[in-house]
Amino acid sequence: MTEHSDLDVLLIGIDSGCLPVFDRLNDEGRIPNLASIYEDGVAGPLESQIPPWTPSAWPSLYTGVNPGKHGAYSFVSFDGYDWEVVSRDHVREHSIWELLDDRGKSSVVLNVPVTAPPAEIDGAIVPGFIGPEDPPCHPEGVIDDIKEALGEYRVYPEYTRGETTLSDAEKLDEYHELVRLRRKAFSYLVDEYEPDFGFVQFQKTDTVFHEFLGDEDAVNEVYETTDEEVGKLLDDHDPETVIIASDHGMGPYEKEEFRVNEYLRDEGYVETVKGGKGMPSWNPIRQGLREGENESSWEPNMIERIAATAAKFGLTANRVGAGLRHVGLEEIAKQYAPNGVVRTANEQVDFRSSVAYMRARTELGVRLNVEGREPEGVVPEADYESVRQEIIESLRDATAPDGGPVFETVAPREDYFEGPYDEGAVDIVTVPRDFDHFLSAQLLGDHFGEPAEPWNHKLEGIVAAKGEGIDESVSLADAHLFDIAPTVLGALGVPYSDRMDGTPLPIVDDPGSTTYAAYEERSPAAATADDSTVEGRLSDLGYLD
Repeated sequence: MTEHSDLDVLLIGIDSGCLPVFDRLNDEGRIPNLASIYEDGVAGPLESQIPPWTPSAWPSLYTGVNPGKHGAYSFVSFDGYDWEVVSRDHVREHSIWELLDDRGKSSVVLNVPVTAPPAEIDGAIVPGFIGPEDPPCHPEGVIDDIKEALGEYRVYPEYTRGETTLSDAEKLDEYHELVRLRRKAFSYLVDEYEPDFGFVQFQKTDTVFHEFLGDEDAVNEVYETTDEEVGKLLDDHDPETVIIASDHGMGPYEKEEFRVNEYLRDEGYVETVKGGKGMPSWNPIRQGLREGENESSWEPNMIERIAATAAKFGLTANRVGAGLRHVGLEEIAKQYAPNGVVRTANEQVDFRSSVAYMRARTELGVRLNVEGREPEGVVPEADYESVRQEIIESLRDATAPDGGPVFETVAPREDYFEGPYDEGAVDIVTVPRDFDHFLSAQLLGDHFGEPAEPWNHKLEGIVAAKGEGIDESVSLADAHLFDIAPTVLGALGVPYSDRMDGTPLPIVDDPGSTTYAAYEERSPAAATADDSTVEGRLSDLGYLD
């Protein structure tokens, strides 16, 4: 029997994990290993941040601070009207494992989003989502060691989402394989490095809802495989303390999609243009990452530029699509259309001429085009507050077909974001009522339509814990995403940073806070620009999928 190394604290990240999903699967007896923590320990809802999407929420979880302090808002970061894919270099605050390293404790971190390029710590880091297929790892060459030991390791599936040549069963087989590879690679690293702390994240528990539109059988399969692998982790490494946490929840969007830019156009704030580069789409970036490219941006190819030129003369993708639907050839055309044609060949927001706009649907907000801040801003700085308040009041008046408000909250960004990088946030935060209205940034003619995805992110995730030092008698009713980092540090007896917005959950002894060196002072190599550039960066809050 193979001897495995034990862990002091194991943090298991379940992307999109939430009480409604866990409760159903537990009632059906499908997740006995997760249930052994969830039921035998202590568990409760975990309130996510705004916006509750992967590329910003996981950095908030592992740093314990809001995006205004760490600077990563979503998949892409903006500088004026240009953008680049977010990386760990955009996260300007210390992670759990960096603070542990400061206190002489080692870590193994595997598949956590937005961790490439990795920090140099005592231990090992293999990044996950948003990094390339062969991500830079720490120590250098460790991913080759994993592949040699396991035979293979992949970050992304071997097929592209939307692939029509594979059956659903074949796609799910790839999901199962990726989940198993996560556990095997993590166990290998724990045995090799014998860390004090381990953090492994499972991403497919989220992706299955997006790709399979919440299909219950597909969800069951993925969670069952994840549970099996969690059981093996618990058996092999016998953690003294185990914590489960998710970045957000998941659920059905039962009301109409609301097209924010269409509404703003009718209110006189959005100008449009036909053709051009348009907003970034995650699809070509994801394809490049899957193929091992270290994608940082996107430029139209020759066919996409031709499509953009045609759009200026009225030949848009929407018009072509309507014709293809009429003759029954729309699905065939999709198989051969370049990834970016839809973006370049349709009517789009003219960001340079507009007063305000939504850059991407899940940034959950509206950005003003301000003079002196944006390269070609049209809103005078002196009019910023009055124009912003005018738009806030207009959006608060937006009424859904059922007669209720579209938004639960429309508020200035300072109600949600605070810190040196808060200017990367939207100017106006728009939270849909009950997260039942899918927000869209597309221009499609009407304010409302059927939601593009019937299942998507909800605000409440889950936290659960069991083991040594865990007080199972206390309530977790008020747990927040920002509390996870200080709680993990508390479980290891390490003081948390006094810059953190969260505090240790009452399930662990509070070790107290202390002042750690500023991130730039401690890790200058991680910076991609000087402070003045960073503070002026306009980060995106959209989930580009």
